[in-house]
Amino acid sequence: MPSGGIIWWIVVGLIAGWLAGQVMKGGGYGVLADIVLGILGGILGGWIFTRMGMGASSTIGAIIVAFIGAVILVGLTRLLKRA
Repeated sequence: MPSGGIIWWIVVGLIAGWLAGQVMKGGGYGVLADIVLGILGGILGGWIFTRMGMGASSTIGAIIVAFIGAVILVGLTRLLKRA
């Protein structure tokens, strides 16, 4: 992800987490949890995309990568919640 400070990470995390909550049907887990899932999703998505030889060089790319990672995390947390 492009660097930009903690505020940038929070904004990207909020957007990615909110989008993931909307796509995964369920409205998310609340603003703070959505931010955390988005930031963690950015880390996970960045790791996955780096392994595939791709990366995010723009803000939109970072949001997309974080969104994909957040969707994976939301899916995993919902699976664990059911168990």
